[in-house]
Amino acid sequence: MKKDEDLKTDVEDTIRWEPLLKTAEISVTAKEGVITLKGFVDSYAKKSEVEEAAKNVKGVKKVVEEIEIQLGSQGKQGDNEISYEAINALKWNLQVPAGKIKVKVEAGWVTLEGELTWNYQKEAAEKSVSSLLCVKGVTNKVTIKSETIDLIEEKDIERALSRHWSLNDQDIRVKVSANKVTLNGIVHSLYQKDVAGRIAWNAPGVRAVDNELLIDLND
Repeated sequence: MKKDEDLKTDVEDTIRWEPLLKTAEISVTAKEGVITLKGFVDSYAKKSEVEEAAKNVKGVKKVVEEIEIQLGSQGKQGDNEISYEAINALKWNLQVPAGKIKVKVEAGWVTLEGELTWNYQKEAAEKSVSSLLCVKGVTNKVTIKSETIDLIEEKDIERALSRHWSLNDQDIRVKVSANKVTLNGIVHSLYQKDVAGRIAWNAPGVRAVDNELLIDLND
């Protein structure tokens, strides 16, 4: 396991390496693999980018994000304007089925509701509105209801996991109950845990993924 000071430095350098974040005022603390991020950014997109950058650093076990958004002079849009832009952003995203998502905006915070057939569509919808200029936060309440009636095969998910370069030597156990997939076992980074979860979501018929993978930084 990395020393706390070394991990802190790696996360700081990774954040500064991102062009979007070069001017972000972020403080980083590290304790036994847990990273805490504090500071200020001027958009929700940057806030998400900081968290994602930290999660991808080797040795990070968990990220606690306490970053505040301070909108500049450009952050003058009202909720109705943000709602209009959010609806348009969803319309222009080909990964998001038309007319399936309802948008609610309150004090700059966007809530998405509706029902989709794939998790990647849900993630695409959130990404579309997250990049809007005056958004302060996003709550994604979209639910997944697959249209397929095929049985979810544990071995199909296990094979998909083993095909990924970062997971092919990991001890990951897959359990399927109806439309829910549960992942158990040990991986060696937060990145691997997130990748495993996304792969499980890609199986046809999945409506929920319970990612219980443990992260062991000692190997």
